[in-house]
Amino acid sequence: MINYLNGRLVELTEMSAIIDIAGVGYEVICANPFHFQNQLDEKVKIHTFHYVREDAQVLYGFRNQDEKQLFAQILNVSGIGPKGALSIVGNASVAQFSVAIEEEDERFLTQFPGVGKKTARQMILDLKGKLAVVVTQTGHSDHGGEAVIKQIDDQSYTEAIEALKALGYKEKELTAIGPMLRQEQGMTTDGLIRKGLALLMQ
Repeated sequence: MINYLNGRLVELTEMSAIIDIAGVGYEVICANPFHFQNQLDEKVKIHTFHYVREDAQVLYGFRNQDEKQLFAQILNVSGIGPKGALSIVGNASVAQFSVAIEEEDERFLTQFPGVGKKTARQMILDLKGKLAVVVTQTGHSDHGGEAVIKQIDDQSYTEAIEALKALGYKEKELTAIGPMLRQEQGMTTDGLIRKGLALLMQ
């Protein structure tokens, strides 16, 4: 199994990152390849899940081991394939998804593409209790997960601002839209980026 790749990031597409290692280009499918935008043409380490089936071998890439572990756990749920698992990891943090599973929040889970009530219930059945260690490490308390959600909001906001900077927007422009982005409680990094772009184009 290929546990991770450590090489030069030579290209990004909408679906993948291309890593050059000793003259060999490895295509790694990522939920949001542009998370690695700041490391283009530089050395980068991407944690990988080597998915093998009879007709294909695919490398899925993640920013850290927690995302990779969550992807693998979701993949074990009946009715969820790699595309669905990758979509979940790309649109929710590990802590956010873990809280939803532990609190049996079907409304949150059914927001992901291809996840209906039946699949949401299956995820809760298969994963509840198995993700508790992740929740504990991120500061989940007995107050409805408020501490975790605030941490997630702050992280998503910071990542969105960094992504917009990488796209060429100036500090002054981003400062102006900052308060409006912070009002978007619970929005994912990708959602905040899209919201930010819409505001900047007005």
